[in-house]
Amino acid sequence: MNKGYAAFCDADRWFYDAPYRRAEQNYPAALAPVPAGWQTHRSGDWLALRPVDVRLPPQGWKIHVSACLDNAESVLERVHRYCVDRRIAFKFVPSRYLLHLRNAKYADRAASGKFLTVYPADEEQCRRIAEDLDRLLAGEPGPYILSDLRWNDGPVHLRYGSFTLRHCYDDRGELVPAIEDPDGRLVPDQRGPVFQPPSWVEPPSFLAPHLARRAAVTLEGLPYTVERALHFSNGGGVYAGRDVRTGEPVVLKEARPFAGLAADGADAVTRLHRERRALEQLAGLDCVPSVHGTFTVGDHHFLVMQHLEGKPLNTYFARRHPLIEADPAPAELARYTRWALEVHRRVTEAVEAVHARGIVFNDLHLFNIMVTEDGATGEMSVALLDFEAAAPVGEGLRQTVANPAFVAPADRRGFSVDRYALACLRLALFLPLTSLLVMDRAKAAHLADIAAEQFPVPREFLDEAVREILAESGADSSSSRSSTGPGGRAIVPHRPHRPYLPVEPGDWEAARASMTAAIRASADFDREDRLFPGDTAQFATAGGGTGFGNGAAGVLYALAETGADPWPEAEEWLLARTKQPASGMPLGFYDGLAGLAWTLERLGHRDRALTLAEQLLCQPWQSAGPDLHSGLAGIGLALDSLGSATGEGALHAAALRCAELLCEPGAGSGTDPAAAAGAAAGKERAGLLYGRTGPALLHLRLHERTGDPESLIRAGHALHRDLDRCVTSAFGTLQVDEGWRTMPYLGAGSVGIGMVLDDWLEHARDDRFERARPEIVRAAQATFYAQPGLFRGAAGMILHLARTTTPGPGSAPGDIARQVEALARHAVPYKGFLAFPGEQMMRLSMDLSTGTAGALLALGGAAPGGRAHLPFLPPPRSTAAAPEPVPLAGAVTHRNTTVKRNRT
Repeated sequence: MNKGYAAFCDADRWFYDAPYRRAEQNYPAALAPVPAGWQTHRSGDWLALRPVDVRLPPQGWKIHVSACLDNAESVLERVHRYCVDRRIAFKFVPSRYLLHLRNAKYADRAASGKFLTVYPADEEQCRRIAEDLDRLLAGEPGPYILSDLRWNDGPVHLRYGSFTLRHCYDDRGELVPAIEDPDGRLVPDQRGPVFQPPSWVEPPSFLAPHLARRAAVTLEGLPYTVERALHFSNGGGVYAGRDVRTGEPVVLKEARPFAGLAADGADAVTRLHRERRALEQLAGLDCVPSVHGTFTVGDHHFLVMQHLEGKPLNTYFARRHPLIEADPAPAELARYTRWALEVHRRVTEAVEAVHARGIVFNDLHLFNIMVTEDGATGEMSVALLDFEAAAPVGEGLRQTVANPAFVAPADRRGFSVDRYALACLRLALFLPLTSLLVMDRAKAAHLADIAAEQFPVPREFLDEAVREILAESGADSSSSRSSTGPGGRAIVPHRPHRPYLPVEPGDWEAARASMTAAIRASADFDREDRLFPGDTAQFATAGGGTGFGNGAAGVLYALAETGADPWPEAEEWLLARTKQPASGMPLGFYDGLAGLAWTLERLGHRDRALTLAEQLLCQPWQSAGPDLHSGLAGIGLALDSLGSATGEGALHAAALRCAELLCEPGAGSGTDPAAAAGAAAGKERAGLLYGRTGPALLHLRLHERTGDPESLIRAGHALHRDLDRCVTSAFGTLQVDEGWRTMPYLGAGSVGIGMVLDDWLEHARDDRFERARPEIVRAAQATFYAQPGLFRGAAGMILHLARTTTPGPGSAPGDIARQVEALARHAVPYKGFLAFPGEQMMRLSMDLSTGTAGALLALGGAAPGGRAHLPFLPPPRSTAAAPEPVPLAGAVTHRNTTVKRNRT
């Protein structure tokens, strides 16, 4: 789970939105009039001020000032006055809420703590400002900024980096902030959670004592060793270690002061000591770890705990859950049901034991439950982990740290918080989709109905979960009884007689009308940044709300592909935002200019499309990565398609140049030995969007247009490269091996590879490709996928099964219908219409990559006579005669790897 999505949930109940759009009172300094001779602008979380006549270098040493929630307004007032009086450019986070998010537990560790940024004109001024601010803010607390060097012990920090926003492509082909190296080339401005100046930059002499202070902090002399990191958050790390005195394995939990804030403002150190006190009160219980001690290094606090054997409960879904198979046998469903009921019984007993000591756990979820099984005897035990949110029941605290799939309603207090989580666990053990409840708790009854249909689980077991989840109040916080209403009566929610969903996704005509209406209902024509709500990626890059993958272009494409009426108002919105594309907008197909140009031509706006293509070609597109999503493959496909549509030969020439660049050493072509070695070492991604399948698609389409046999050979090489990254499971499914998990999905998994294999085999024969295809079809037949999205979920499986030409079982109407039924599990009504959640399933999405538009496109491709498809992957053509094999000279060695079980 990507916990960073939680920050995008506060501004809107239904959709992910930028945190700065949440209604919040700004600091007085943010509301003050702009000084005469100054200019100001707002950029995301920052409000910047700069004297009009001050010219700054493009990069250099800059100063960051951190602050806590309680002293931030005072710190800002002093630094604001200092900079204005001396005409020094600066920027700051303008509200308490945004500062809280920046310092929250799962905030970006590299950016956390940065409250103000001051831009010195040169190194001498940098030294003077740092000294002045250190005196001005002496004694003020603030979190340590991990990416920076701290000046003395105060809130002043320094880092070398960019002053003006410039971009370049990194070694993965992604557009990132840039600085200039001594040769004048733009290179990535590294912004990791470690102080690391560029290799060519010599720190000024005035930083020497501060570097020495930093180097003096070590773990030497402690009775514990750190063997490996288990987990990181903005609040600190969790490490596996060992007591050197006894050799006993231990867990060391780190807490950074003033960082990793919870909802109540408590920092990581405060919560660490809460955890210690709770565990000491629970001492002697075998379902919680014991405390071994505490220590401090620098200003970081550590809690040493017993190392518990076992694995977190969430890992058992990949090993045990029968719905990851296409057609689980009744005996397997029954066996899993018995196991799940036993797990819940033991977790309930552990929670009750904690309650008996007067402690509320407050953060029960799949990752905080450790399960141990004895393979010989079958005996099981469970333990609870991570008590930093735990509190005595008498304190009546609300939940401040919680997993979105188990978070209780705001009115729950005390033991009722844990009862709510136990109710969610009842459902999640069978269908881990309870994160949808943060939008609509009525979804609980729908999930219970589906679970009862799929598993031989007692209906009352599920109904009790629904009653607890839908209970109106958790007022009874001091006992472990069920939630009660006035007079002590149990609250039993009325089960609605009408279906939960407005229409079923399998009813194509009704579903198309309903999903189209949901998309139209979500449109906001008054916004400049986006028209349709989608993934948080809309806010990550310039122009993200207009792009193909997550913005308006992809939504309008899906509507057009599925037969929706023209929507001139929406097209005008997109045209207005592309007249002058946002500065720094990426160039790729799914994230930038290439996709916009291609879409606008498809919608009939050829002049604008050609203008955007011309602007793209004036950018450094040659340095883009190889992939389809953001790089040369997507750019080349868009330009070649535009060339065919418009007759512009220069666009065809540029597309051919993209293909040539993909074949140069280091660019990742299938004939590059160094890149092949990197692939063998597992250092590159695979799949349609980010792997070699995207370049294969470009080479294949160029072969079809030009007849060049070399292009077909290059496509084959690239596909073999991606197949080298795949493994076959014990169930005969082929999936991309990412090292710690395997992936079947359309975007970065095997299904996307399968789509291009199908098309390549229309032109030639390859035995390995033929063997891979049915195994990929089987990977698209699981009964459950964690998410519904087109590129990372069930919708992509529907599109592949509806499109594939693979012979044999797996893509019959019944197989597709089963996946459409599985997609319905994720659906949530929006304004009475059918809609789907985005990534992490905490909010709805209307975009193509993650949300409703992608589901609409997939269902349109699977509908009777449906022709909806992804760009450059049209419905298959019939082959008149069996193609001949193509010799792939110089092909890399291919491996055949089998694993026991794959994660979906």
